Amino acid sequence: MARGKGASRESETGTLGKVMALLELVTHSDGPMRFTDILALSSQPRGTLHRQLVHLVEEGLLEFDADGRYVPGLRLLDLASRSWARNEFRLITEPYLKDLQQMSGETVHLGVLRGTSIIYLDKIEGRQSVRMYSQIGNASPVYCTGVGKAALSVLPDDAVEPLARNLSFNRFTPHTLGSADALLQELKTIRETGVALDREEHELGIRCVAAAVWTVDGSFTGGVSITGPAYRLTLERLEEWTTPIKQAAQSIMDAIRIRLGPRG
Repeated sequence: MARGKGASRESETGTLGKVMALLELVTHSDGPMRFTDILALSSQPRGTLHRQLVHLVEEGLLEFDADGRYVPGLRLLDLASRSWARNEFRLITEPYLKDLQQMSGETVHLGVLRGTSIIYLDKIEGRQSVRMYSQIGNASPVYCTGVGKAALSVLPDDAVEPLARNLSFNRFTPHTLGSADALLQELKTIRETGVALDREEHELGIRCVAAAVWTVDGSFTGGVSITGPAYRLTLERLEEWTTPIKQAAQSIMDAIRIRLGPRG
């Protein structure tokens, strides 16, 4: 009996993993997906895939658009919204992000380090909205974003160096760092100054200044940034915001320690 229960649990875990993979496939897609699109990108048999998609639609986690293609369901969006509304880090950081936005007039981000990417957890638009890649939930490479480099700067050498050596340095712009040595050298500067700059490294015409935010227990490693168009965010202007961004990051970390106790 024990073996049977174990096998059943393992099977259920495998099924859950496959269902989660389908949700990620559809939600990460640039647009609605037809069944044939999903089948081509999935390793599952046609019959199994069809049953799982039917179940996801029945549960409201996926829906059909007007052309019969799969899109994220309202229930999935509702769950994500409710989860994020209660996220303790967001609740703690929001007042400080708003202060930075009011001080600068530019867009402010909160991001968390996940592997070799930065996931944007919050974004407060500037007074003059500028089209940029960053959206809540989007991921960006750590080596070409201010928040990413700020987060890396607080990792110990024995963690950050292997990570840097294993990165693929895609050149998004002519200003993107192109090697592990270049990244590691910049991290030394960031540790000295306390701020990281994005000099149009991920998107042409977009600059930012960022500072790291982290908890002692490692449950959160990320950063905050002020981002905007290069014609407004001159290097002189970024220098002016060095002190405010560092003060905001420190205030956030102090608030985390007070609210969450030993974690921070």
